Amino acid sequence: MALAPKPLTLSPFSSFTTTHPFLNPNPKPVFPISHSHKPLTLIICKSTQTNSPEVSIPEPDGPGPSAPTRGELFLQRHQSSAAAATVLAEIKKKKKNIDNKAVKAASALIVPSCYGCGAPLHTSESDAPGYVEPDTYSLKKKHKQLKTVLCGRCKLLSHGRMITAVGGNGGYSGGKQFVTAEELRNKLSHLRHDKALIVKLVDIVDFNGSFLARIRDLAGANPIILVITKVDLLPKGTDFNCVGDWVVEATVKKKLNVLSVHLTSSKSLVGIAGVISEIQREKKGRDVYILGSANVGKSAFINSLLKMLSYKDPVAAAARRYKPIQSAVPGTTLGPIQIEAFLSGGKLYDTPGVHLHHRQAAVVNSDDLPALAPQSRLRGQSFPNPNLNLDSLFAEQIRSNGLNGFSIFWGGLVRIDIIKVLPQTCLTFYGPKALQLHLVPTEKAYEFYQKEVGILLTPPTGKQKADSWTGLEATRELQLKYHDTERPACDVAISGLGWISVEPFSRSLKSSEPSAVNDSGEIALVIHVPKPVEIFVRPPLPVGSGGAEWYQYRDLTEMEQEVRPKWYF
Repeated sequence: MALAPKPLTLSPFSSFTTTHPFLNPNPKPVFPISHSHKPLTLIICKSTQTNSPEVSIPEPDGPGPSAPTRGELFLQRHQSSAAAATVLAEIKKKKKNIDNKAVKAASALIVPSCYGCGAPLHTSESDAPGYVEPDTYSLKKKHKQLKTVLCGRCKLLSHGRMITAVGGNGGYSGGKQFVTAEELRNKLSHLRHDKALIVKLVDIVDFNGSFLARIRDLAGANPIILVITKVDLLPKGTDFNCVGDWVVEATVKKKLNVLSVHLTSSKSLVGIAGVISEIQREKKGRDVYILGSANVGKSAFINSLLKMLSYKDPVAAAARRYKPIQSAVPGTTLGPIQIEAFLSGGKLYDTPGVHLHHRQAAVVNSDDLPALAPQSRLRGQSFPNPNLNLDSLFAEQIRSNGLNGFSIFWGGLVRIDIIKVLPQTCLTFYGPKALQLHLVPTEKAYEFYQKEVGILLTPPTGKQKADSWTGLEATRELQLKYHDTERPACDVAISGLGWISVEPFSRSLKSSEPSAVNDSGEIALVIHVPKPVEIFVRPPLPVGSGGAEWYQYRDLTEMEQEVRPKWYF
């Protein structure tokens, strides 16, 4: 064992050598100048040894053998560090226990939800979404099987009952309202702050009305895959190359950061495999959220997605047993539904539809909602039509002056007054077959509507609903310019219903007087709709066998080709 250095004794200044350094940190003794620095160096060694900045140790009781050795000092430091680590570990353990208790308490407050609609399960109100019989609830809870419970409302919806539950701005009338459209939108507000992959669905029949132009308010900066649904409803002979290019052009104009565009049909599974490949490529461990407006086909899309995934993914095959309910009722899904769909990790979420006040579904009675949903392939209904049985006076007037001075009723929801058109101008209506078209002179249109609404002009259906119907209060005047008689001038889209193709010079009438037609001109229409419903004027959608003949692809620059999203079918 090494001995501590002995202090050097200088007889003339013995009082200085015995002074403790901590009693007077700045001693100023009076002594003659000495040229020997050795004694001073030995004295400073003792003070530096006791002023260690790492560990505070007690001052030795005396010099000599009683002073601690270097090994004892190291051991003291080690023991002090170990003690400090033990204290920190105890603090972390207590904090972790507190956090675990908080998590357990929070999980105890989480209410299980119906796997069909996402509504919280309960046993209190029998006609409310999420209601389950008390005996069934107790039994499933006992066996921890509440995740496999379907609520009473979903059972009725699966059998074709029309039961609405959403009210507020964008909700639906005619049924009991349990949740507002604003509350459902708030359930999606967290997405803008989370890292997720967004799959946004748009109905091709109601492209403008279901697009959700302000999707960034919900999705934030998350990447978006755009899925166009119900393409199997487009008219026979439609060229999907033209439709895909048309959709991409419309998307680029809305300035959204879309990864890719997919044309799909949940009914025939067309295009679903391409969406799955894109999701697997872009998911990167993130959760996948299916977003879209109400009744755009989210639940049907998820079911088709799970069906395709189940061929190779056992997790998706198991998830198909408890898949979301499909229904024609807007607002079927009332809460986020978590689905284990990916073997590679990450969850799939079906979300409540975004209810928009400007769609026709928001103004009609719940009993009339099925009439707004096309069930089969669209077939355009054109005016003038030689196959229509018209009064001889009307037929002669149309033959000489076209549709000028006439009004066309599209069910009881839309009225089109034709102010100025060419004699060969043709209007073609694309929408649900349940809405019949009626042609009357404009001067008699108001009287005709008041007499026939609810009877011949439906929806609304029935005299009782017609009495409470507010009517066609909103009016919009359209001045539609055309520069090419070989193609339609534009489409007039009615939110939540369909669209009207405006063709300045009908193909079927070209042989009559081709020289009398100017290459450019203007068409004037007045559209009447219920007050909150919006009207969109857009480039014509190329549908039918003739769409590919007149559709024009735009020339793109190299930069546009790089940033433009690709589309798949």
